[in-house]
Amino acid sequence: MSTPSTPQKTSKTSKKVVVFDYGFGNVRSAERALARAGADVEITRDFDRAMNADGLLVPGVGAFAACMQGLKEARGDWIIDRRLAGGRPVMGICVGMQILFGLGIEHGVETEGLAEWPGRVEQLQADVVPHMGWNTVEAPADSELFAGLDADARFYFVHSYAVHDWQLETHNPAMSAPKVTWSTHGKPFVAAVENGSLWATQFHPEKSGDAGAQLLTNWIGTL
Repeated sequence: MSTPSTPQKTSKTSKKVVVFDYGFGNVRSAERALARAGADVEITRDFDRAMNADGLLVPGVGAFAACMQGLKEARGDWIIDRRLAGGRPVMGICVGMQILFGLGIEHGVETEGLAEWPGRVEQLQADVVPHMGWNTVEAPADSELFAGLDADARFYFVHSYAVHDWQLETHNPAMSAPKVTWSTHGKPFVAAVENGSLWATQFHPEKSGDAGAQLLTNWIGTL
């Protein structure tokens, strides 16, 4: 199936998506991309609106430690935790994905993340850092996030750090194992995760053209 040039709307009723504005993220780009994908979008850090939206999108740019500090000051850590406890969808982008892991290491400084997943965010192991530009990914065959996209679809990355080792294992056969998507820049790294109500991408879907628009449409379709 070819990458669609015009993403299809998933519902006649727009889903309410809050782009969480905690000072670290391309909130306007995310707002435009989500609106293109059919969502009713609001940029806010208001606690009640963030809690009650159908979906919460957490962007992130810059340093891991700074993003964590900004998130906590806006009570975003508590909002994310409570939403996930109630099975309410959350999606992280770029550093907004990285802070979902247990630990970020930048310039020798270790910063605790939200620990929704175990793992360490470390500098990319590649000859050229940052990883900036378009790249392909290897998604699971049953991925909902990448549904309708060709295997050679390309997404836009801008990052110097990533998770190289996926550590969460699911031993309970009654539980669905997380779906982990990989990309490669030097050494393979985690490019996206689908884990119940928590999804995330290391790349920027809002900057990834039609492929990114389809991916956001897929997420909105699950809300």
